[in-house]
Order: sequence, then C-alpha cells, then structure tokens
Amino acid sequence: MKAVIQRVSRASVTIGNKIKSEIGVGLLILVGIEEADNDTDIEWLCSKIVNLRIFNDTNEVMNLSVLDIGGNILAISQFTLHAKTKKGNRPSYMRAAQPDIAIPLYNRFVMRLSHLMGKEVNTGEFGAMMQVESVNDGPVTIIIDTKEKE
Repeated sequence: MKAVIQRVSRASVTIGNKIKSEIGVGLLILVGIEEADNDTDIEWLCSKIVNLRIFNDTNEVMNLSVLDIGGNILAISQFTLHAKTKKGNRPSYMRAAQPDIAIPLYNRFVMRLSHLMGKEVNTGEFGAMMQVESVNDGPVTIIIDTKEKE
C-alpha cells in the first residue's frame, strides 16, 4: 500500500457537483492498493498514520498526532499512486490492484482507521470521478509505502 498523507486545515471530496465528505483540521490520505497488499499492510499503515507526530504542539514543534489533536481523516482511494513512468509518456498502472481485490482492502483500511481513531473516517467513493480539495497546512506531506517498512 502506498499513502500520501497531508496535514490539512480542511479538505473535501465532491462527486457530481455534490460534496460527499468534508473535514476540518486533520489528515487527507490518498491511498493506493496493489495486488500484493494484505491485512498486515493495513494494520501497519493505519497504526503509522494515526500516530504520525506531524501537528504542532504549543511550542510550534511537530510533536502531536491526529489522535492527540482530536482531528479527522478523509481517506480517498487513488490507484494512480502506483503509476509507472519509466517507459514512454503514458503511465502504466499494472501494479494497482483490480477492484475485486482493492475494494475489500480499501474498506478494511477505512474500518481499521475508524477503529483506531474512535470515530468515523470520511471517504470518497471507490472508482468514482472525484474532485478533491484541500488546504495543505504547512505544507506537510508525507509519503509512506508499506513495501519500504523494513
């Protein structure tokens, strides 16, 4: 699994000119799932995300997690994170999982994040054409790939 995590002051996802989800202060997570991903990847990544100390404390030092500040999460599936651009100019998405594998893993990812957060995680809609808006606070953007955890 690959995740792009942004610290945001607000974020939203719109589908068909209607806002599906929106959050205030928290994390916008773009997550890409590949065929080899499994529940071990979900557990590790979710734990890493909710405990990342990327929010400022009273001394303006990034020392607090989304859990510590009571923030929210907006998680969006994004297969394009697995784009390969080595050859030619058209990206290849061969490593991205097909929907029959990706949808259940994405749903378990969201459920695990919700469990760890102790509240519902906001989402987009798997496979839908979405417009994602965010105000990246900092800016702070972290990329995590579960295949590089060791």
